[in-house]
Amino acid sequence: MADNFGRFRGASVQSPSDRRQRSVAGQVFVLQVAVVVLLVAGAVLALVLQSRHDSDREARNRAVAVTQTFAHSPGVVAALRSPDPSAVLQPLTEAARRAAGVDFIVVTDTEGIRYTHPRPELIGKPVVANIEPALAGHVLVESVDGPLGREVQAVGPIVGPEGAVEGVVISGLKVKNVTGVVDRQLPIILATSAAALALATGGTALVTRRLRRQTHGLGPAEMTRMYEHHDSVLHSVREGVLIVGDDTRLLLANDEAKRLLDLPPDAEGRRIADLPGLDPGTAELLASGRVVTDEVHYAGDRLLAVNQRPTDRRGGARSAVATIRDSTELMALSGRAEVAGRRLKLLYDAGGGIGTTLDMVHTAEELADVAVPRFADFVTVDLAATVLDGGEPIGTGANMRRVAVSGIRDDHPLYPLGTLIDFVPSTPQARGLVGGGSEVLADLSAAPGWHAQDRERAGETVEYGIHSLITVPVKSRGAVLGMANFWRMEKPEPFDEEDLSLAEELVTRAAVSIDNARRYTREHALAVALQRSLLPRALPEQSALDVAHRYLPAQSGVSGDWFDVIPLSGCRVALVVGDVVGHGLHAAATMGRLRTAVHNFATLDLAPDELLSHLDDLVGRIDQDEADPDVGAGIIGATCLYAVYDPVSRSCVMARAGHPLPALVHPDGSVEFPDLPAGPPLGLGGMPFETIELEPAEGSLLVLYTDGLIEDRSRDLDVGMELLRQALAHAGRSPEESCRAVLDALLPERPKDDVALLIARTRTLAADRVAEWDVPSDPAAVAVMRETVAAKLEEWGLGDQLFGTELILSELITNAIRYGSEPIRVRLLRDRSLICEVADGSSTAPHLRYAATMDEGGRGLFLVAQIAARWGTRYIPEGKVIWAEQLLSDSADMQAVISIDMDD
Repeated sequence: MADNFGRFRGASVQSPSDRRQRSVAGQVFVLQVAVVVLLVAGAVLALVLQSRHDSDREARNRAVAVTQTFAHSPGVVAALRSPDPSAVLQPLTEAARRAAGVDFIVVTDTEGIRYTHPRPELIGKPVVANIEPALAGHVLVESVDGPLGREVQAVGPIVGPEGAVEGVVISGLKVKNVTGVVDRQLPIILATSAAALALATGGTALVTRRLRRQTHGLGPAEMTRMYEHHDSVLHSVREGVLIVGDDTRLLLANDEAKRLLDLPPDAEGRRIADLPGLDPGTAELLASGRVVTDEVHYAGDRLLAVNQRPTDRRGGARSAVATIRDSTELMALSGRAEVAGRRLKLLYDAGGGIGTTLDMVHTAEELADVAVPRFADFVTVDLAATVLDGGEPIGTGANMRRVAVSGIRDDHPLYPLGTLIDFVPSTPQARGLVGGGSEVLADLSAAPGWHAQDRERAGETVEYGIHSLITVPVKSRGAVLGMANFWRMEKPEPFDEEDLSLAEELVTRAAVSIDNARRYTREHALAVALQRSLLPRALPEQSALDVAHRYLPAQSGVSGDWFDVIPLSGCRVALVVGDVVGHGLHAAATMGRLRTAVHNFATLDLAPDELLSHLDDLVGRIDQDEADPDVGAGIIGATCLYAVYDPVSRSCVMARAGHPLPALVHPDGSVEFPDLPAGPPLGLGGMPFETIELEPAEGSLLVLYTDGLIEDRSRDLDVGMELLRQALAHAGRSPEESCRAVLDALLPERPKDDVALLIARTRTLAADRVAEWDVPSDPAAVAVMRETVAAKLEEWGLGDQLFGTELILSELITNAIRYGSEPIRVRLLRDRSLICEVADGSSTAPHLRYAATMDEGGRGLFLVAQIAARWGTRYIPEGKVIWAEQLLSDSADMQAVISIDMDD
């Protein structure tokens, strides 16, 4: 180290005078002197500012003290009250001013008129001061431009014995007198600062002399170059290090460099071209000084990686430092490391690219796409047909469906996509399906077991160039779901055991996703089957409405949306749309329970609000019954809209429980959303449901739907409602056309929520198909009504229904006269069936009774039940209606039934 140091020092070409001027010690001296000067200047400035501040504060404190002292002096208040305050106070203030060392003491009245002043000509004139705080009893210190110049003054009150302000005292100093104190102190401050600067400069000179002795007078460039050379050596001791000068002489070579390059002991100081045994390429590189990074050179049987950088970036003599490392073994391992890196990257990509959906076929395609072409040239995936249906695998090579094919070319001879394959027992695929083991066929041309599957296709495959195969079972939870096949064609080397490990890792990641998708497919199929069985398969026949409907299950699975069309008495029809929150089997089962309940409540002919109240109670009871987590999950939310349309009166009564508003499309194409009170969702209880009654024109469309139609994460609810309005705003469309238009406008291809849509076009029952009569409360009126009804039936061409109709009306009218109250009305409706209705003002409902053999009465309603296809009671605001519906069939059959019943 000492020799090198001396060599670098001796190599300097600068004169001694230049070295002294540019030495590190000289630069440090200048820097330290500059710092000391700045510090002293800052200190002087701080002292001056502090002195000014202290003087100003002292002047203010003195002014306040003089003001308060004079204001509380004895006799001041009496002087103010005297006939001539100026004559009394002027001598006093002047004496006090001189004694206190202030420039002025001024006394004024409460209006600010001076009584005293150092300049008598100003007595009687307004003072230059803010006396408002003093009149309020406070002392104010301020700086003003007064008669004497710039002044610092204190303004204070003179308070009389009663506490009132009698006058004002103002005392202070001129600003120039305050600053004069500072000016007198400034020479002392400057002298002290000069002494401190001299002392600091002397100390800096001593430090500089010591630093010059320690650095031997070296300049910054020499010290920097020496530091770069030695630092390179010290930080590269595990590699060969050489330093080559500008004249191509070798300045430094460490032991590792001498060993790697076989340099002689006296190599340092010699030119690179004169060194014996040095490879010409290496010698040319070291002599050129050019920048290289990991440039490979040979040295005997060694493979050297050379890095070279110049060291003259800060001026001075040029040189270059080169580092050399033996990379013989590293280069041998680099190929393997590169392969391992590619495989790790493939596994990483497979982790994010396989299993992105719950779809078995799509997952198999993802596996094939990830492996081609980075691992294999062709990949095929075969799954058991039972697995694709969501079932369990059968564990044989039969009925395997090819679900994924990916390759570098499309003209391959492998089985195409969708082929149903039965693998023979000699194939590796069949062995893997039965035993669950993977196999490598390094040479397909010498694999007779694989050829036995299809000799012609196998020959074409080998002739095509595919020479190696890996078969891996798609296995999860101990069950083999299918087989993944990896084929190699372009790479001449066959698959090996390391390739088999990578293939198994890829297939394992895909197998978990495929099994999850299989289980999801099975559960989804069960849920869909359950839901489909719970939804109406066909709409009932009725004449009041022309109905079209749509149901679309969600992408994520079935849920609890449902709809219904329920025929009611009197040609009326109920429309229902509901929604149970959630997805899966529980939501579908809950929907079935609610749909059944709506059917049962509708049979009772309840008004919409009453039906929703009963349904709300039912949901509340279900939640209570299933509150135990071991029993069930309960109903976490449900909504419903129930509407009843009467084609006779053209009235539509509806109510809703937390459900979206219905839409009404008028015959002219205009759309409105009726203001139907929302009501709480089902199960909350405590709040009544409200109804509204509409009277849509014939041909209007009633549109009922669930929230999945209008709600979407990508848009607001108002936007969805407006899109629905625009889709419906067309005149003359049929319900079926409107359904298609609405779904096309509002729904994506795969909706995230279930959608139920029900569109009904209203019809009316013609007036000539309706007959009504008022009946007096007289038993004799029964016979009159029989004759009247008989005439109407003959007019309608329904004479064959006369016998049963007379019997029904006789019994119903007689019961209304005997047990009911007025008014009594009879109505006949001719629709798909003949409907007889008897209304009265009583709310007492009749009951069917089975009379004994010897009873003389009690058979009336029994006969009505036998003759009519359906009968029942519904309540209206004026009382009740008993109705009976007859099918338009042969009356002879009815008479036979009646006679048999009478004989019994």
